[in-house]
Amino acid sequence: MIFTSHLPDVSLPTSDLTSVVLSKVDALGDKPALIDGPTGRTLTFLQLRQQIDRLVRGLQQRGFGKGDVMAIFCPNLPEYGVVFLGVAKAGGINTTVNSLYSTTELVHQFTDSGARFLVTIPQFLDRALPAAQECGIEEVFVLGQAEGCTPLAALLDNDGKPEPVAIDPEIDLVALPYSSGTTGLSKGVMLTHANLIANMVLSCEMNVSYEDDRLLGVLPFFHIYGMVLILNLAVYRGLTLVTMPRFDLEQYLQLVQDYKITSLNLVPPLVLALAKHPLVDSYDLSSVRVIGSGAAPLGRDLENACAERVDCDIYQGYGLTEVAGACHVNTAPVPAEKAGSVGRVLPNTESKVVDTESGADLGTGEKGEVCVRGPHVMVGYLNNEEATQGCLDPEGWFHTGDIGYADEDGFFYIVDRVKELIKYKAYQVAPAELEALLVSHAAIADAAVIPSPDEEAGEVPKAFVVLKGEISPEDIMQFVAENVAPHKKIRKLEIVDEIPKSAAGKILRRVLVEKERESLQG
Repeated sequence: MIFTSHLPDVSLPTSDLTSVVLSKVDALGDKPALIDGPTGRTLTFLQLRQQIDRLVRGLQQRGFGKGDVMAIFCPNLPEYGVVFLGVAKAGGINTTVNSLYSTTELVHQFTDSGARFLVTIPQFLDRALPAAQECGIEEVFVLGQAEGCTPLAALLDNDGKPEPVAIDPEIDLVALPYSSGTTGLSKGVMLTHANLIANMVLSCEMNVSYEDDRLLGVLPFFHIYGMVLILNLAVYRGLTLVTMPRFDLEQYLQLVQDYKITSLNLVPPLVLALAKHPLVDSYDLSSVRVIGSGAAPLGRDLENACAERVDCDIYQGYGLTEVAGACHVNTAPVPAEKAGSVGRVLPNTESKVVDTESGADLGTGEKGEVCVRGPHVMVGYLNNEEATQGCLDPEGWFHTGDIGYADEDGFFYIVDRVKELIKYKAYQVAPAELEALLVSHAAIADAAVIPSPDEEAGEVPKAFVVLKGEISPEDIMQFVAENVAPHKKIRKLEIVDEIPKSAAGKILRRVLVEKERESLQG
């Protein structure tokens, strides 16, 4: 059974991403577009466009153009919008990089994406410069000043009159974020101008916004949620976006209060904080009228508890990097009986649920793998045809790896995952990557990593380890921590005699997951 939107199809723009995102600039003029929350530093809509044009011109002067790749390794700052949209207008491709990545992880992404240039900040250079040097990055631009780097200001120091670039939105890539997909090392997700435009425009149909809405961008712009549904969408809608470089609950609440933020884009751990943390009572959040949550499932009880405490509407959405953002979004106010749902499918989009074994289509109320087809589905994974064919079928259906069902009204519920990814605070952690690292240690014979339920983080990586030498659990966890980004650290560890495996040698994570759940239930 194929589910379609309850809304009519939408006519989508056919130009490039930057032109679409900036389409309201002349009418908005000096209205603040991007504000750095902690400092108040502001870019108006006109200034944003001017800086984008200067960036394009500066890139063209350096021979950067159609199909070239810019790596953005920055926290959420107003300049992120300048760089992302500038690279897009220049015909380039943005590979957005996780701010927590280690040098090793940076080397993988820089190399795999073929990045020519890098934009970063001085505080990240201890990781970024060694990686850039190893990968042959041609020029490193930095916000501010740093030895061996070009100030971003120098790139913008020109007449701001770029040469026009012919862009085919359906074919030309604009973003190359990295996702673990279903397994293994992170892969470049190839997204065109048309992919991002479609997701941004179609997502707007699900919930209304008002001219005086103010958003707070704390979810990272390197992540598809922050990139498409916060940064680009806010500018496209003509809303003021306050950026926040790193999350701190007290500062977050202070910024909501000071800037009278009206709409919050959150992930479940932040929803949990708003629902339960005592600090919330010390701040005035009365300006907030709506909260959207995504990137991981949010339980009905927590959804209701947060809405009640903040006294606002709350809705969920569901999506993936591979669909350029969202594919299902609920509409606020959500009917009481639909709390916990991720909503209905976007316009211009189809969704179905299939049996995980046979692949047969399922009906309402039947649980299976959620599949999506629409104008925002990725082209495929960069340099990885096998992985692409493993999730994109010949009919254009993207197989999400998530287990869910649809009710009789077409509202979807996500309940589990086929894929083995761990979602730690909405970050993806691939068990296979951690297992490979663990077994590289001389004292470890075998290892398996699974998600362990955790109220604050959603899930934490837990390792089951078979030893062949003397080493303590603490030393093993420290070894992993020194080699991966913080969100990938092993948070729990159990020494075992053997790892359960199939006859073919595949780790039976399901057995370990069930064992873990039983132990937590006592």
